[in-house]
Amino acid sequence: MSNRLFQTVVYQMKDVIGRTIGVIDENGIVISCSDIAKVGESKQRIREELAFSSDAVCLDGYTYKSVSSVNKSATVVFVEGDDADAVKYVNILAVTLGNIKSLYDEKYDKGSFIKNIILDNILPNDVYVKSNELHFNNDEYRAVFVVKFQGATSLPPHEIVESIVEDRSRNFVINISEQDIVVVKEVSESDNAESLEAYAQSLLNAANEKHSAKVLVGISSVVEKLKDLARAYKEARIALEVGKVFDIERPIMSYENLGIGRLIYQLPATLCEIFLGEVFKKGSLESLDRETLMTVQSFFENNLNVSETSRKLFVHRNTLVYRLEKIRKLTGLDLREFDHAVTFKVALMVKKYLSSKPTKF
Repeated sequence: MSNRLFQTVVYQMKDVIGRTIGVIDENGIVISCSDIAKVGESKQRIREELAFSSDAVCLDGYTYKSVSSVNKSATVVFVEGDDADAVKYVNILAVTLGNIKSLYDEKYDKGSFIKNIILDNILPNDVYVKSNELHFNNDEYRAVFVVKFQGATSLPPHEIVESIVEDRSRNFVINISEQDIVVVKEVSESDNAESLEAYAQSLLNAANEKHSAKVLVGISSVVEKLKDLARAYKEARIALEVGKVFDIERPIMSYENLGIGRLIYQLPATLCEIFLGEVFKKGSLESLDRETLMTVQSFFENNLNVSETSRKLFVHRNTLVYRLEKIRKLTGLDLREFDHAVTFKVALMVKKYLSSKPTKF
């Protein structure tokens, strides 16, 4: 928020309050004051005192209070005196400046603008107009990363991600919920899924090494227009959801690398159930035990190679062939044939998708 706007409000209120009043920024410096001689003074000590209290604090003949606003703020206001009236005045000043700051940030802050875009809170036609008002480059390549924290953390997730992301004039950290933080990163035209995953890995590593935080990261495709950030945000969230359903062990999921899982995730549940009913005889899939399903998984991982699969499973080749023949008799699908293997693989993914849904229709 502009220091000039703070100073304007302070001057308007000084005659009403009749005492010296002022504002301290996040660095502990007086940036606005009714006594102009105090502007520039350091008040770091009071910032340290307020770090442990949300109430007004009296110190050296002045009363101080942190300003609350929609966006995380480190601003402090102060009023001359340490009596009951000083406490009342400083609370009024904190509420007033907090509301003004929130309105100002909503109108002029680029981070709030980006948040409104990704949450679809602004019309596409207004994005271009607003970006011009904020001197924002509308035509720039960007990608969205959704960082989902799991479990308790030593610091708020938003603060952790803010401490990791560099060049905050071009990259934005958006607080979506208590556990979900969005990073909107400016990238180059040449950046691909691999380079975006490398950046996501650096976020994951930093969160874990510096803060012992466990996170999952969903990555969107690269978009060129600001208005497309809403779509990119949805892609990053879909990447996390699809990853949870089909590849739960991977902490980083890219929308562009979801493969057939992305298609299945967007299918109606009724259509999926019809497909399963057509592929498998009634009860045939449920009759496959855990050992058999693990054999199938290994067979797919080894590109339908019988010799390699038997070696990885430490079983005789004939044992593996026997298991595959058992699957054929139960389901009618011979996994040694490519078309049958594809059908079985897709059917398993559809089954997993349906099992992940809280209700079936």
